[in-house]
Amino acid sequence: MSSSSSAASQGFLKRILVTGGAGFIGSHTVIHLVKRYPEYYIVNLDSLDYCSCVRNVHTAFQATPASDSDSEDVADDALGERLRGSFCEWDQDKKKMSDTVRDEEPSSVPLPRNYKFIKGNIMCADLVEYILQTEQIDTILHFAAQSHVDLSFGNSIEFSKTNILGTHVLLEAARIHGGIQRFIHVSTDEVYGEGMADTAAMTEDHVLEPTNPYAATKAGAEFLVKAYQRSFKLPTIITRSNNVYGPHQYPEKLIPKFINQLLRGQRVTIHGDGSHTRNYLYISDVVSAFDLILHQGEIGQVYNIGGHNEIPNEKVALELLRLLRPTLSPEEAKEQCITYVHDRPFNDLRYTIDATKVRALGWQERVDWRDGLRRTVKWWTRYGHRFPNIEHALEPHPVAFKKMYNVPLL
Repeated sequence: MSSSSSAASQGFLKRILVTGGAGFIGSHTVIHLVKRYPEYYIVNLDSLDYCSCVRNVHTAFQATPASDSDSEDVADDALGERLRGSFCEWDQDKKKMSDTVRDEEPSSVPLPRNYKFIKGNIMCADLVEYILQTEQIDTILHFAAQSHVDLSFGNSIEFSKTNILGTHVLLEAARIHGGIQRFIHVSTDEVYGEGMADTAAMTEDHVLEPTNPYAATKAGAEFLVKAYQRSFKLPTIITRSNNVYGPHQYPEKLIPKFINQLLRGQRVTIHGDGSHTRNYLYISDVVSAFDLILHQGEIGQVYNIGGHNEIPNEKVALELLRLLRPTLSPEEAKEQCITYVHDRPFNDLRYTIDATKVRALGWQERVDWRDGLRRTVKWWTRYGHRFPNIEHALEPHPVAFKKMYNVPLL
């Protein structure tokens, strides 16, 4: 019996496909589900793009305690021979799975028996259909997406391909497959558009007014998800979260970028005057929301996932400086460690969402944002080597963005 059919017939209560499960939010969700629910079978599908790191997932499986996704104390060099069939790559030419993954070292530590990793792209319909059928998938958590706002201005077609077409391929495969009990589509609060200083928190029925190509592609994907729910009765749920932060996040995003600039002895680069705000939510809190929605969310609904930590960018930088440059006063930190650079065009002032609906399910934010920053700094100090060659991500503006909008260099 093949490893796939064997895994699918071992009496697992749920068989869940997680797309983008080696990315930031997806990786934490995979770790949580595999550890907390040994009776669930988790298939992690990821293309291993530049911002993904499957090592973050697989080392965490050996960490203790089992409930602590921040604990990753297994040695990185403990990575050699995995369970056969648990670490695979799709061969499109042969339309079959390979037991080796290019450019990835095998592991000497067996992976959990309720877990499988597949390297592949959600835009490949053959692959997605193969997984749904062979692994007898009944639940889909769809995280896979292009998500860097700045890059979406210079490469918007690629964002449309992954975020819209990729979602469409997944939806169509789910429709054909049948038997899907829950399809959770992970979106963003950016689909609502910019909030002003006096804008009230936006509820799930607020009109969608995206202001950048990334947000527009996520909104477009949402409309497809809703159409499949209405037209084909596909049991879908949509989530929209605000800015999530924590370990595993690639340093093109603000908090890990600031941390890595400081760890390298560089000055923090802030767009504009630092007054733009974002509402931050620590990764374990958003994962707990996904767990709750997976089990208790109502089909056809949209759920905002948001905290109460609306922080100006400058304040984020100063808090990180308090952790990493503790001998400096705030005034000294600003003078010695912060550079204010040309603001990016179309930089939304703020986003604000109302998370009453998900709180009604019993969800609550638990991690204080300062504690979350401390945990994130600790992770980067210990495990930052898992993301080599990130210097380009620490630039104030992507090169393509500079050329398109004539943003001056420092």
